[in-house]
Amino acid sequence: MNPSALVGQFLVGLINGSFYAMLSLGVAVVFGLLHIVNFAHGTLYMLGAFFAWLALQQLGLNYWTALIVIPLAVALIGALIERGMLSRLKGLDPIYGFLLTFGISLSVEGLFTYWFGSSGRPYPPPELLRGGVSIGIAFVPVYRLWIVVASLLVCLSTWFLIERTRLGATMRSATENAPLVQVFGVNVPLLVTLTYAGSAGLAALAGVLAAPVFQVSAHMGSQLLILVFAVVVIGGMGSILGAVVTGYALGIIEGITKIVYPEGASIVIYVVMAIVLLLKPGGLFARSR
Repeated sequence: MNPSALVGQFLVGLINGSFYAMLSLGVAVVFGLLHIVNFAHGTLYMLGAFFAWLALQQLGLNYWTALIVIPLAVALIGALIERGMLSRLKGLDPIYGFLLTFGISLSVEGLFTYWFGSSGRPYPPPELLRGGVSIGIAFVPVYRLWIVVASLLVCLSTWFLIERTRLGATMRSATENAPLVQVFGVNVPLLVTLTYAGSAGLAALAGVLAAPVFQVSAHMGSQLLILVFAVVVIGGMGSILGAVVTGYALGIIEGITKIVYPEGASIVIYVVMAIVLLLKPGGLFARSR
């Protein structure tokens, strides 16, 4: 086995895992705190990449500015979706939330396909992150290393916010017993809206990071979303730590499989999911109740 090819595929898997982890994190947050299977998450990821491309083409907005502005803009869209649509489904079966977000995803993807077509569009990486570095047996693009570092920072920060801060404790409490939390003066509907908006912002941030790596297209979110849901199921629905760890691990497993058994690379994540569900139906990091 060629060590250089092995290291190269490991790095490719780590980069893919970075996106799996960031997107799975957003799905896990919404499901764990709001009990919504958010099928629109892939569309919000696509909007992040597409808005970054449009902002560059139409407004000359550079990458670093887009990295801040675009997630905030998509977070606002997420807040409008939650307030205007999802909040009206409160008390109904969760399947209605799934169907609504699925419909939103199909509608937005259809509109962008109609406006911009299905072909991908390139988005150049910033000047500061162009080129690469040698690690002896492989040459690694600087932008890929930036993705890994940025993803780790975002994932760890989100985990810390939800699991180790007072705000995160309030968010978790509001989902368990909203009336009791409201007695203490907490605006639970606003907290729910901010949670969904934050998840949308995370998806858009992943989209902006992905734009220089993948072709920006209307279908980029739907192509990735099924994998992301598989990652969330393996890690444990609603588990923040499970989404992050499983995302990176499965990205690496997928990358190594391309060297060991290329024919199985496209299905290895689903094979792992089937095995995990047989042995531990709740997922690897499922919380005991």
